Amino acid sequence: MRLPLRLPRESLSFRAPRRGPFLQVAKTAVAMIAAWVVADLLVPGPPPIFAAIAAVLVVQPSINQSFTRAVERSVGVIVGVVIASVLGILLGSPTWVILLAGAVSLVVAWALRMSPGATNQVAISAVLVLALGTATPNYALDRVLETVIGAIIGILVNTALVPPVLVPDARSKVDILGRELAAALERLADALETPQTREALEGLLLEARLLRPVRDAAADAIRDGADSLSLNPRSSRHRADLAEMQARLDRFTPVVTQTVGMTRAVYDGYTSSIVEDPSVRAIAEQLHRAAHDVRLDFHLEPDTERAAVTEEPALTRPLQIRTPSAEHWVLIGSLLMDLHRIHETLSEDPA
Repeated sequence: MRLPLRLPRESLSFRAPRRGPFLQVAKTAVAMIAAWVVADLLVPGPPPIFAAIAAVLVVQPSINQSFTRAVERSVGVIVGVVIASVLGILLGSPTWVILLAGAVSLVVAWALRMSPGATNQVAISAVLVLALGTATPNYALDRVLETVIGAIIGILVNTALVPPVLVPDARSKVDILGRELAAALERLADALETPQTREALEGLLLEARLLRPVRDAAADAIRDGADSLSLNPRSSRHRADLAEMQARLDRFTPVVTQTVGMTRAVYDGYTSSIVEDPSVRAIAEQLHRAAHDVRLDFHLEPDTERAAVTEEPALTRPLQIRTPSAEHWVLIGSLLMDLHRIHETLSEDPA
């Protein structure tokens, strides 16, 4: 039987997973209107479309991105306008020349190794100049001035009206990593204390492996936070907080790896008799303590089910097994090695 063809869900949706902040929308509108008004006063002639478009494109989630987009936009317009002016003067402005200008613009941008944003801008500017105006030197110069005015106004509006700071989002992602890491340690400890089915072990391993994308999301959020502080007048009050988050991420990234490795070892070496081994139960208790200390280090709320644990570091010393189990010694040895590394991370001075 032939199955019906299904297109990916992403190809059928034009909606973003979540809305951006409304403040960003308001700033973009203000920048667009201001750029139009100012360019219309300073550059007489046709409506200042280039200024309005430049302002809309320049207002980005960070000032650093706004500056980068302003440079891309300005350089792209200059190159596109020059190409359109040269072709217009030599060949006029029939339809086929407009199409030729777009194609030539793309080739020139490719030859100059321009960024994708600048490459698109070169072609768009060349087509608009020939389609909406005349290929005279004055017209071309006015469009460049319009673009520069719109880009400058976009940067000024983005800087003056609550310049964006993405550090709170980074803090949220780092806290999620701490909660998920502590939960993974708790789940692993519970698996060592109670009998597990093969399906439960597969779920345990899957949940542990999901720690890696959570860690990557925290790393990306910290990078975005650092980018939002570049050229930002509000940066001084947030840099120390962001540096502390980066240090915590660097410190606990190995713990993520060790937790996934321990879970994999349990998945591979699990037997039904493991829950009766005193050494394994001792390791499980250490994992509960490690989870408590992870929450403590991330300044998270303690686990309500284990509220009896004090608000002090609980993993105070490495676990030592003097007589390894003959049946489970390979698994116990693997778990002890990773547990020792986790202990070293949790007991070291973060400073």
